[in-house]
Amino acid sequence: MVGVANIERWNKPPFLPWMPEEFYPQSIYPEAKSVIVIGLPIPLPVLETSPSIYYRELYNTVNSLLDQYTYRLANFLTDRGHPSIFVPRDGYGNIQVLLENPIAFFSHRHAALLTGLGTFGVNNMILTPEYGPRVRFGSILSTAELSSDPMLETELCTRCMRCVNMCPSNALNEKDYPSGLTDKKVCSSYSAELNKRFISPCGICIKVCPIGNDRVLYDRDKDALYIDKDLFPHHKAWKHVRSYGGKNP
Repeated sequence: MVGVANIERWNKPPFLPWMPEEFYPQSIYPEAKSVIVIGLPIPLPVLETSPSIYYRELYNTVNSLLDQYTYRLANFLTDRGHPSIFVPRDGYGNIQVLLENPIAFFSHRHAALLTGLGTFGVNNMILTPEYGPRVRFGSILSTAELSSDPMLETELCTRCMRCVNMCPSNALNEKDYPSGLTDKKVCSSYSAELNKRFISPCGICIKVCPIGNDRVLYDRDKDALYIDKDLFPHHKAWKHVRSYGGKNP
């Protein structure tokens, strides 16, 4: 997935409260004229094993690819006379850093919103028509003056509250974004515990979300899939994967 937005969109917030100006792309790279966002999907059948070493490896693989793609595209533009820089997909040292200061210097999620790739859901993630929230984003800040893609006008989140009800750390609020933000420290604390067992990140709120064409592709459109262990053989497969490669509680 690729989306483009002129930096002026950060000056015209689509909702309030909005981020402080210090997090705008032009505050990070003053010469920036445009932001390009790349999104890579998280395959649902692997995510469904989470928390597991399988999802952990997938997460790291996608992160590595995002950094490579955004770095290469930034250099491609720079070589053609449009100086550009990539922004790393996370931008923090480790989970312990997030426990002390649970925020990065740039928000790829807000950039994805402004480049028309998706809309926010109750789980505080960007939902996309193609993959729901099962996408990781990386960004390029460029001096190239590019045409902006149209923003999505339809809110994708159905407020089904699966993410809220199934969050293992009770970190989510039922209110709409941006009023009901994730309790980032509670979420980070749970991730830190999973990290000690080598099975982080959690991923529950994005795997249960019903939004996304990928659910149809993988035949995952039944509400009871993650609850009814007797009806769906998938639970046996997930249990097998979770039994290896990490430390059991």
